[in-house]
Amino acid sequence: MPVVGAGVANATPGGTCQSATVQYRLVGADGGVVGEDWTSQGGFRSWDTVPGPVEVRLAPGQKVADGCKYPVSLAEYTTEGPNWATSGRQTMVDKATVYLTAADVAGDDDGKRTWQKLAVKLPDCYGQIDLYGDDVAYDGKTGEGHGPAPYQPDGVNTPYHLIAAWNGGEKECADSPPESPSPTPTPSEPTPSTPAGSTPPAEETTPPPTPKPSATPPTTPDVPPLSSKPPVTPEPSSSDSTPPLAETGAGAPVGLIAGGAAVVIALGAGAVFAARSRRS
Repeated sequence: MPVVGAGVANATPGGTCQSATVQYRLVGADGGVVGEDWTSQGGFRSWDTVPGPVEVRLAPGQKVADGCKYPVSLAEYTTEGPNWATSGRQTMVDKATVYLTAADVAGDDDGKRTWQKLAVKLPDCYGQIDLYGDDVAYDGKTGEGHGPAPYQPDGVNTPYHLIAAWNGGEKECADSPPESPSPTPTPSEPTPSTPAGSTPPAEETTPPPTPKPSATPPTTPDVPPLSSKPPVTPEPSSSDSTPPLAETGAGAPVGLIAGGAAVVIALGAGAVFAARSRRS
């Protein structure tokens, strides 16, 4: 159901943009709605079937100032299993991003409006599709615009700002790593027998804790605005890095320096004269 009482996403007096609530729905090739209509209800595996195109908008009742942008992305991954607990290594295959603005806030004339749409390649094997509120590619690469790929064994719950997700599939992907062959046992030397009566007491061992079922990543329909890049740090100017030149103008103590030099010369001449007098 549409969210009417959504939280306010407005520009503060200082000019910053607040988080906004996103709504989405699935559409078919003919543009008709597939399943539930506009919703902000998040969740993992929230779609019963592989999601096709996804339309997105900002929920009604929000005030978004001009200049505020909200990136929303849809990404598709191949996985090693049909659910989050068995997804293992994930590889990004496709990604699409749109930017929502004040023009994308739902209103009274929604029947006459068109909405921004996201579409990615559909997996033909085990896969995962994520709808999330930023424009980062969570593909495991480094550098600006990239982030860590989802990886359930290590608890890497990406993408961040996840709105909704689906995973499933009927078969393994062609690029799935082969199972490791069982190691061949190596012959070992016979263990010497222990004389009777000298067997040490068995040590008490604590059984390893049973791993808890993995929880699915958290989701939320509230997404942050697009953040601007930090300003480039200016390089130091010549006045900051070059030592100041010696003063030579009228304000410099030229007279004192010249007078001091004359005194030094006079003292040196007197010392030479005295030395010659002693020799004679």
